[in-house]
Order: sequence, then C-alpha cells, then structure tokens
Amino acid sequence: MSVQETAERPEAAPAARTGPPGRFELAPVKGVLTREWALYRRSWKPTTFAAVVEPVIFLLAFGFGLGSLVGVVAGYRYLDFIGTGIVATSVLFTSIYPGLIDTYVRRVFQHTYDGMLAAPVDVRELVTGEAAWIALRAGVYGCAPLLVAIGFGLPPAAGMVAVPLIALVTGFGFALMGIWMSALVPSIKTIDYVISGLITPIFLVAGTFFPLDELPGWAQWISKLNPLYHCVELVRGAAFGIGTGTAALHWAALAAFVVVAWGLAVFQMRRRLID
Repeated sequence: MSVQETAERPEAAPAARTGPPGRFELAPVKGVLTREWALYRRSWKPTTFAAVVEPVIFLLAFGFGLGSLVGVVAGYRYLDFIGTGIVATSVLFTSIYPGLIDTYVRRVFQHTYDGMLAAPVDVRELVTGEAAWIALRAGVYGCAPLLVAIGFGLPPAAGMVAVPLIALVTGFGFALMGIWMSALVPSIKTIDYVISGLITPIFLVAGTFFPLDELPGWAQWISKLNPLYHCVELVRGAAFGIGTGTAALHWAALAAFVVVAWGLAVFQMRRRLID
C-alpha cells in the first residue's frame, strides 16, 4: 500500500501502530527497501568508499606487512588466510554499525520510525526491511576484499560463488543484532560500551587474523559461539574446500543466530516504539 493510499485512509494508521501484531506481510518490507534504495542513491559514493576501501587497506597492511614475516599460517599463505577472513570482517562492519548507529539516530533524533509506523507497517516488517537492506549492502561490499585477494594471487574456486550468500545471511544477523542493541542502550554515548566491549572481541576472536587452534580450550569453545567465526569458516571453506557436514553445522549456527537476533530486535524495538 502506498503512502498516498494510506493518507486517503487515515483510520488504518492507528490500528497499524498500536494494535496487536497481525499477519506478517512482505509488501511493507518491500516499501522499506524501496525507501532505503531511494536514500542510498543520494549517498552511495561515500558509503561505498568507506565500506570498500577500509577492508582493502586492512588486507594490504596485514597481508603484505605481517605476511612478509609470517609466511604460512594453518597451511595457507598468510595473504590468502587473511584475505578470506577479512571478507567476514567487512561484513561485520558494514552490517552491525549501520544497524546500531543509523537506527538509533533514526529512532531517537530523526523520529523516522514514528512516521513509518503511522503507515500500515508493523515493527516486525520495519525491522526486517531495515536489516534486509543492510544485509544486501553487506553481501555486495563483503566481496571486495575477496576480489582484491584474488588479484594478489588467491586461487579462484567454484565455491566462491557462495560468498555473497554467506555475507548476506551473516550481514542480516549482525544488522538485527545492531538494531537490537540500538534499542537497548539508554543513550548514544553508551554505544561506545557496545563497540569496545562486544564488537571488538567479535572482530578479533573469529579466526580472521590468526587460527584459533592455539588458544586455550575454553577460549576456543567461546570463540565458536561467535557468529563471525562461522562466517569465516564458510568463506574459507568456499575458497579452499569444506566438508558437507561441517558446512551444514556452520550454516545451522548462522541460521540460529539470525532467528534469535530477529526475535530480540523485534521485541526491543516494539518496546521502544510502541509499548
């Protein structure tokens, strides 16, 4: 339903915003995606520059800097090892930060979501649409480090065609996680606690820069609860090969992460926006 149609039927707005949750519909999700696309067309250049250049710099600095000293890690050339790992890092940064910061600003300062919920859009559809758009971008931007690594000698593999899908699913989960935390923090200043206390450990302890095999047993166990670890393993498996059973376990872990993050994001956003 368009905004014009909603304006012609103002009696539908209060029910859409304050009534009990009804049937989940894809049309409002599509509307949210259309809105995001319209905004993105105005700002895609700086957004794309930051999302693509930063992980490429990481790749070149660590791959060639440490790579000249380390050489081989876990049986892989270090540039290849880190090139596949930074794909996951790129997905993390391009999904959780927009979910955390952009949605906070829109909710608290711009009151964007108040206007959107005045239309026939439920919180579930709003959260899904926002996270889906962020995930689509992460799925595209996450491939940039992989292409650079290929340019510097990473052997192309047929399994790499799955990398955009891996990035999309992982980005969807982290976008939802960011949305949940954006509705959880009491003020914008406390976002620093989330960045330093949660996002940084997720970023570092995922097998991105170094293998986890040498960590203590308890640390390895905790790291395997990290969704980014499963993304790293799937990306690496797409490049170098992975067993079907092992891949299925990593996919199952990501799917569980998405389901839990979606439930938490919807619950907390509903508390902030409606309850």
